[in-house]
Amino acid sequence: MRSLISLRRDIHFATAAGSSASEDEALGVLPEWNLADLYPGLDSTQLKTDFNWAESEAKKFATLYRGKLATLLQDPKASTLLHAAIVAYEAIDDRLGRILSYAGLVYSGDTTDPVRAKFYGDTQDRATTLSTELLFFTLELNRLDDALLDKAASQAPLSHYAPWLKDIRLEKPHQLDDRLEQVFLEKSVTGANAWNRLFDETMAALRFDLDGEELTLEPILNKFQDPDENVRRRASDSLAKTFRANLRTFSLITNTLAKDKEISDRWRGFQDIADSRHLSNRVEREVVEALVSAVRLAYPRLSHRYYALKAKWFGKTQLDHWDRNAPLPKVDQKAISWTEARSMVLEAYRDFSPRMASIANDFFDKQWIDAPVRPGKAPGAFAHPTVPSAHPYVLVNYLGKPRDVMTLAHELGHGVHQVLAAANGALMAPTPLTLAETASVFGEMLTFRRLLDRTTDKQQRKAMLAAKVEDMINTVVRQIAFYSFEREIHEARKGGEITADHIGEIWLKVQTESLGPSIRLGDGYETFWTYIPHFIHSPFYVYAYAFGDCLVNSLYAVYENAADGFAERYLAMLAAGGTKHHAELLAPFGLDARDPAFWQVGLSLIERMIAELETMD
Repeated sequence: MRSLISLRRDIHFATAAGSSASEDEALGVLPEWNLADLYPGLDSTQLKTDFNWAESEAKKFATLYRGKLATLLQDPKASTLLHAAIVAYEAIDDRLGRILSYAGLVYSGDTTDPVRAKFYGDTQDRATTLSTELLFFTLELNRLDDALLDKAASQAPLSHYAPWLKDIRLEKPHQLDDRLEQVFLEKSVTGANAWNRLFDETMAALRFDLDGEELTLEPILNKFQDPDENVRRRASDSLAKTFRANLRTFSLITNTLAKDKEISDRWRGFQDIADSRHLSNRVEREVVEALVSAVRLAYPRLSHRYYALKAKWFGKTQLDHWDRNAPLPKVDQKAISWTEARSMVLEAYRDFSPRMASIANDFFDKQWIDAPVRPGKAPGAFAHPTVPSAHPYVLVNYLGKPRDVMTLAHELGHGVHQVLAAANGALMAPTPLTLAETASVFGEMLTFRRLLDRTTDKQQRKAMLAAKVEDMINTVVRQIAFYSFEREIHEARKGGEITADHIGEIWLKVQTESLGPSIRLGDGYETFWTYIPHFIHSPFYVYAYAFGDCLVNSLYAVYENAADGFAERYLAMLAAGGTKHHAELLAPFGLDARDPAFWQVGLSLIERMIAELETMD
């Protein structure tokens, strides 16, 4: 069944903050999402009816098809019969996905609320039990004769689902027998899912003391963008103090999940620790290795070079780690109201494609966005596709910083993608993370370019360009460093439990390599691995950001050189959802991610932007 993983950005650079009353007034009224489009409430009759229907249909489906697919395949009407089975399966998947999406979004609104937490946990338990009735279907499909299934899938009406059948057969070499698969599924609730929930609820409950004020994670992280260096330093000290006090918990979570993954990978026969992620992303290991190698070789030309420049702007030879995302000196930053942010993003989208802007506008007009910062609310930002029979939702923590506008553009890129892909249905709408991040980063790029082109003040232009370079370094360099960190952690865990001190040592080594000599990693920074949610929720997710950013840089170069017809081709790529491989989707643009030289195109754009900043020095 479909996954409930959200598309969530690294909260260290896509975060909002706590604010004063005057700042709140400057932002205007911030929207909260209306989840009634899914269900009216936790105890709604419609929700209970849908859950009962899904359970009843799942049992009927199992009775009708379990152990009988091979016989159906022998029938002269195999294409029609198997098509009917998949249609029934997809209908249950969509209904169950709606329920799980609702539970996940309700929980994201306040992960500290015990009522919501219980509802979320109970829903997951019940959905997992229901899913065991359907587990046999894809397993049994993968045991069918390849030649016979290919023949049936080449004919209508089954040909509609040919991409999905091809997709699930990629999992065939790692498929276990039915009873083992059932155990894996049932124990996920008390295994990885439980540790994920523990991380979320622990992180949401943490409080960080700053000058006598107790802050949650969002506002304390945002202090790294405060103009006052002393505020940034005290925020770093506060983070480190609280993280240290909770290192035993976060180390246990990390060790347990790494071991859990190693067990699963071993049983499924994955050779490399990241192979399962590559498979789910439908990207070849060699492509990822080429990306990682290209970015690591570029560290001196990108992050090292930029931070040396930024240190010079601050009159220093080195910046402390709490200054890495500090605003540039002598550049005023007024709060950007929600109305202004909406206009900025929609106008940028409209310049590119009126259709794209129209879809994005629905998120504002129809209450599909949740923007305010609230205690207990999930940190960072994400776009959740829910199910094709409904619509996506976007969560941001908005407080008027320029980066918050970029985050809004990013998540709306996801949202537009999800709306366009929905026509493929519940089974074929989901998109691999690599291409999903392409849509979001492209939305950011459109917004940034429009704002930059309309900025004439030299200092403001410099600040905007610097902020974009920092975001691109965070999206490319930082995420590849995260990937390297994860690899070392998972490899080390094979030799036994890893102490918190050892995890911190690995973190500092990787960060030193990626950030370069112009960033001083001071006392306490060794604990900052603890709050990155991707390490917990979706191991090795992070390289998808770098993949998407480099790909967008290449796409944008194609757009600038040949704009005619580009928007139509781009929207068609998004509308394909999960029905095509990345090579097939990029071919109309003359791009091929399998070419080792491909990544240099994207990285060279970042270099050129840094070079432009050097001329503004």
